[in-house]
Amino acid sequence: MKRALLLIVSLLVFLTASSTSTAGDEVFKSGTFDPPREAPDFELVGSNGAPITLKQFRGKVVIVQFGFSYCPKICPTTLANLSTVFTQLGPAAAEVQEIFITVDPERDSPERLREFLQFFNPTFLGATGAEDKLEAVQHDYGVLATKAASEDKKLGYEVHHSSSIYLIDREGKLRVLVPFGKAPEAITHDILLLLKKK
Repeated sequence: MKRALLLIVSLLVFLTASSTSTAGDEVFKSGTFDPPREAPDFELVGSNGAPITLKQFRGKVVIVQFGFSYCPKICPTTLANLSTVFTQLGPAAAEVQEIFITVDPERDSPERLREFLQFFNPTFLGATGAEDKLEAVQHDYGVLATKAASEDKKLGYEVHHSSSIYLIDREGKLRVLVPFGKAPEAITHDILLLLKKK
C-alpha cells in the first residue's frame, strides 16, 4: 500500500498534464506534458528478439503502452484502437512506432508478445525483461501495476495496471498522455500534430 501511494505521488509530481495544449495554431485532444520533458529511456528485450531502447526510435513519434498479453479487456481495446489509428495515418504510420511494455514478465516472453501483437498490427513491438528492470521503467513513467486474482481460474491471476498511453515526439520528449478509451480519431489527430514538428 505504501509503495502504491508513493508511486501515485511520484506520478503527480512527474506529470503536469493540462487538458489541452496548443501546437502552433492547433490543439491536442488529450492531456499534455507542460513543459515537455525527456522521456525516460530503457533497455529491454524486444518481441523481435533484439534489444529494444527508446533512443533507437529517435526521429519517429513513439507510442509507449504498458499492459500484458493475458489482459481481458483494457489492453485489447487500446491495441484495437491503435490499429485503427495506424490505418487512419496511412503512409505516415511508417514514422510512428508502438511499444507495448509488459507488466507480466512471468508469462510474457518475447515470442508470446510477438504472437499477441501481430493480431493487431505486425509493426507493433513488445518489450519484456527481468522483473526489476520492468519495475524500474514503470516507476520512471509513474505506472502502477499489481497482481490480482483473476475471475478466470485458468489464468490464475491478472495484473491491474495504469491504462493511459504516452506519446513521445521525434526528439524523445514526452508530449501527450492519452487516457483509456480515447477515440482513435483523437489519437490520430495528436500524432499528426507531433509528426508536423519535424
